[in-house]
Amino acid sequence: MADIVLTGFHAVEERVRSARDDMDLASKITVYYSKPGPRIKKILSQAKINSVKTTQTDDKTLDDMVKALSPAEQDHRGIVAVVTGQAEKPENIVDFDRWLNDAAKADEKQTVVVLDSVTDPHNVGAIIRSADQFGASLVLLPERHSANKVADNDIIARSSAGASAWVPVSIVTNLVRTVEQLKDAGYWVYGADAGGTNVTTIEFAQKTVLIMGSEGTGISRLLKEQCDSIVSIPTCGKIDSLNVSVATGVLLYERVRGSSSR
Repeated sequence: MADIVLTGFHAVEERVRSARDDMDLASKITVYYSKPGPRIKKILSQAKINSVKTTQTDDKTLDDMVKALSPAEQDHRGIVAVVTGQAEKPENIVDFDRWLNDAAKADEKQTVVVLDSVTDPHNVGAIIRSADQFGASLVLLPERHSANKVADNDIIARSSAGASAWVPVSIVTNLVRTVEQLKDAGYWVYGADAGGTNVTTIEFAQKTVLIMGSEGTGISRLLKEQCDSIVSIPTCGKIDSLNVSVATGVLLYERVRGSSSR
């Protein structure tokens, strides 16, 4: 068990909101703030509704609370949330087999995002934020070669602007075997890579798996062999490729846009 320190309006607000109807979680959260501007007042109001403790302090105290965080996260903007006795895995972590058993019975559009060797927690957080905004059903991470360590949790929470409190995430030992299970359950697998079919011409399946590889090495060979189709984003820039989190957001948008336009 460890304390999780969250900074930034979005991450703090979403953690406070996630305590709604969960008194155990609410009792573990304390929101510290300095000068209560309009945005902070809104968070404090939500904290009161959800029985989350709040404490006014000064900026120096807040600076001391965040000094162990990354430079970007140390910009607390006058508000910090501390979650005490936090479990090593965040509340949104789900068991994949149980999730698949329930999802396979549902007759609805589903999108599973698979992250292959995406090790930067800032990218993972940004991808989870896009997953929330575009209605992805699950984000899959491997146990190894991935940003899933306890130390990454608060970076992911900040980078996701709080969406990590809501988007289901599953950490699995073998991505290839997991994707095989999804295919057996009727999912169509799309890998994001250069030289594939233009994504604007793709009609995604009802149950879609979207595999995103690392910026350095792309999708691993064994995972690429599992893909039913390779898709690409048309670009006109001078550099080689988009950041993986940006590319994921574009593809998730196209998934939603394509479904709504047909």
